[in-house]
Amino acid sequence: MSYNFRPYAQDQLFLMPPSVQEWVKKDSMVCFLSDVVDQFDAAGRLSDFYSRYRSDGWGASAFHPVMMVKVLLYGYTNGVTSSRRLSAMLEVDVAFRYLAANEQPDHRTINAFRSTHREALEGLFLDVLELCQGAGLVKLGRVALDGHRVAGNATQSKNRKRAKLEKEIQQLLDEAARIDAQEDREHGPESRGDELPSGLKDPAQRAARLQKALEELEKKEAALQRAQAERIAQRDEEERRMGRKKRGKKPRAPEEVKLPEDARANGTDPESRVLKARNGGWLQGYNGQAMVDCESQVIVAQELTNEEADVRLLAPMLARCEAQVGARPKQLLADAGYWSEANGALDGEGGTELLIATLHWPNDNPEQHPQRDQMEAKLENEEGKAAYRQRCSTVEPVFGQMVMRGLERFRLRGKVKAQLEWSLWCTTHNLLKLWRKAQRVRTGRVGAGALATAG
Repeated sequence: MSYNFRPYAQDQLFLMPPSVQEWVKKDSMVCFLSDVVDQFDAAGRLSDFYSRYRSDGWGASAFHPVMMVKVLLYGYTNGVTSSRRLSAMLEVDVAFRYLAANEQPDHRTINAFRSTHREALEGLFLDVLELCQGAGLVKLGRVALDGHRVAGNATQSKNRKRAKLEKEIQQLLDEAARIDAQEDREHGPESRGDELPSGLKDPAQRAARLQKALEELEKKEAALQRAQAERIAQRDEEERRMGRKKRGKKPRAPEEVKLPEDARANGTDPESRVLKARNGGWLQGYNGQAMVDCESQVIVAQELTNEEADVRLLAPMLARCEAQVGARPKQLLADAGYWSEANGALDGEGGTELLIATLHWPNDNPEQHPQRDQMEAKLENEEGKAAYRQRCSTVEPVFGQMVMRGLERFRLRGKVKAQLEWSLWCTTHNLLKLWRKAQRVRTGRVGAGALATAG
């Protein structure tokens, strides 16, 4: 038989040395991302990354921060967030090898770069957002606000009550002391700490983690007591204005307010919380907030919290928008999770009109809810209905797109590190929007003019 196959020879040599520039298409996302980071570097936007390195040329050579930034951003763009997977991709994936110019930092180096340059990496969100503004993708006319619950690097099975935490901490400290004493007997009391086996380190490290969980419970209790003190002060002020005592039971003293006995904290990631998921279940994680421009689906403000409810996050997110974009939106859409009389009273403040779905409770006294009546009147007219319909088609698809790219859980523990990951997911979301805008105008790249306009 005579088959007509294309030649296949794995040992075939290149006739000419290949260039990594030839490995990817010029209008591809990877080329676009590379151009954007190069423009940031040329404009001095990456100076915070350079500040971590010696400028006198001494010491061991480090991987170039521009390359490391490109690899991390492209990883999050494609849902590759594990340092080990990133390291593997640098060996087998053409796009990653193009960005790294065939350099292959290992997973420890990648993870160390991400941790060391946390603040600088978070700052990339603002840099990309400015590019979006320069490209006309940020109007701040109408925005939608919502929260997305993301699982943390922890499980609910590691949640412990206060008494259980205290017991486990003491057991681990006792175990650490026992191993320490045993090592003293075997090697003498003068041996260095780094000579001890990992058996000593593990109980002590676990005890420290549980201690942090215990401290989180104490913080919660202190917050409850502060809130109680504020309520008492408000009641005292009302009685002073009325000139008489209010009816009803006198509130408890702040120091008498305690957490419920079944209150728990997580021993793996103490700052994570048990949150209600969209599917009706529960997850151990964080609440990622995003404010999204209704015209472009660009994220104009983002922040990660461990708040179980969204209601206390409306005012902070408006302030966050002003800090991150430089202005407040003209109109904001939000679901009923953000509704309260206090939030309704913010309508019009700072030039932002609010359209928030309201909540009704049994036996509500209408006279106690004047803001709700005003908000419902706005939502019931034709203009309000048409505007509010954009909420679901704006912010929820953004979260859906992140999930489709691979956002299922955070890999890093602790609120600060999880905030970095949330910021990178939001940054790469906006990068993709910017690239698609470039594709629509058939340029294939942002161009220096857009950066100059944004800056």
